[in-house]
Amino acid sequence: MPDIISNLFVSLQNAEMVGKRECIVKPFSKLSENILRVLQKEGYIGEFEFIDDGKGGKFRIQLLGRIAKSRAIRPRFPVKVSEIVDWAKKCLPARDVGVIIISTPKGVMTHRECLEKNLGGVLLGYVY
Repeated sequence: MPDIISNLFVSLQNAEMVGKRECIVKPFSKLSENILRVLQKEGYIGEFEFIDDGKGGKFRIQLLGRIAKSRAIRPRFPVKVSEIVDWAKKCLPARDVGVIIISTPKGVMTHRECLEKNLGGVLLGYVY
């Protein structure tokens, strides 16, 4: 089974590069749903919906044309609050451009929210 999170990020980027208005991503997972909620809140994607096809489910995602690059971070490194800024410098092209998505004990959130709430977690991916 391929990595579900990597598949999500690569599918979003490939569909954006081709210029599609929507993207189908499968299989379904709760973590993928939480990542999509963060991307929607940050304005990178529009609405998304879960479609139960009897084979694991899939998402239909509305694209807004705002994703230039999206990748999963592998292996999933654990980060402390003090290390988040260093990872932002490594992954993102400039300050205040893009987000790193982190899974924390309080849920999936961006690196900016982690800095505000003083939380560490596990790196999932980045989008800009």
